[in-house]
Amino acid sequence: MYRICRTAEADIGMRYYLTDTEGTGGRIKAEPEDFIVREISKRPDEKTGGRFIIAEVTTRNWETNRLVRMLSRSMGISREKIGFAGTKDKRAVTTQLMSFEAPDEALSKVDLKDISINNAYRSARDIRIGDLEGNDFNITVKDCSVRSEEISSVIDDVTAEIRSLGGFPNYFGVQRFGTSRPITHLVGEKIVRGDMRGAVDIYLSELSEHESPETTEARRMLASRSELKDALRIMPKTMSFEKIMAEHLIEHPDDDIGAISKLPPNLQMMFTHAYQSYLFNEMLSRRMEAGIPLNAPTEGDIVIPVDGGGIPIHERPSAVTSRNADLAEKQVRAGKAFITISLFGIETQTAGGKMGEIERSVIDNEKITNDDFMVPGLPHCSSKGSRREIVCPVGDIGSNVSGNNYTIKFSLPKGNYATCLLREYMKSDMMSY
Repeated sequence: MYRICRTAEADIGMRYYLTDTEGTGGRIKAEPEDFIVREISKRPDEKTGGRFIIAEVTTRNWETNRLVRMLSRSMGISREKIGFAGTKDKRAVTTQLMSFEAPDEALSKVDLKDISINNAYRSARDIRIGDLEGNDFNITVKDCSVRSEEISSVIDDVTAEIRSLGGFPNYFGVQRFGTSRPITHLVGEKIVRGDMRGAVDIYLSELSEHESPETTEARRMLASRSELKDALRIMPKTMSFEKIMAEHLIEHPDDDIGAISKLPPNLQMMFTHAYQSYLFNEMLSRRMEAGIPLNAPTEGDIVIPVDGGGIPIHERPSAVTSRNADLAEKQVRAGKAFITISLFGIETQTAGGKMGEIERSVIDNEKITNDDFMVPGLPHCSSKGSRREIVCPVGDIGSNVSGNNYTIKFSLPKGNYATCLLREYMKSDMMSY
């Protein structure tokens, strides 16, 4: 049986750990430099006179949506003319490829704190969501709760278990839901159920003990739609998206769909995706609870192959049957295929066998259907659904211990969460990630 998670992570479906060590404790992101991320990307081909500028953008402590907004203002171009492959953690130092449909001189207009743009060139192709292979991480864990001499032992034990499995449980991490205010999936659930007012109310006014007194007061005022104008006057800058929604509701009091549609498209998508992620986490936890192997397919499982670069090919799912079970197991153990779980949406089919029973049980308990993920009036909140690998492989893991801190280096394929690996080593409270 797997070790039970007794922190707030359990509330977002992450109810188990793979490893049974006590953990080092500690926290990450005490400083942005404690969480260094560099994209592993395929660069678009260079073309003289190409339509797009491609450049490496390095940021310190920048949230992706705000970064795009400020770059668009600085360069004098619309947000839609800025492309990026994936969102990054805010409290971090990140390096990623971005594209800009803009004249060369637009880059020279950018003068923003803690942002550098390097190695620019022209290409005929832009950067789009998903245009990366993975990420390299260099993460420092500080203020561990165990003695210095115990840290190396914990690291070795956890690493050995991860190597034995071939990876770690591929939960969606806390960043998907909001670390200090984990409400993104709750907003998504309301949207899927057609309760747009409920979705807006949660996003605007759900309180968190981890937010500042100024933010808390603004949220209390936002809870009463008669006080929206007063709330605008005291909102801190960090509530920029809430400000956009509140301004719309002042002009259009009953237009909750319009308020949501004012948000950046990728944030709108994130609401529904976060709800799907919660459902996935719950399904994965139930598989672990039932004792169904994570690294060996059982009859009814749906597996997907990988391409030559080890990237899963989601368009080629295959059901495991009694006739192909041996082959499927060999492919999974060789890292040539992955077992998957449903990311439930409009077109998602559930698995068969025991895993299918678990998937359908979660969906039935939620009282939702495929059609609920077609959201009228909010196309960015609609989702076809997909499937996700239940184990995330890890590149070479290296570590260095210094006092009661340690640094760990590794690489992950795209779409996977470094914090879900770190939680196996740390087993700290959710806010520590």
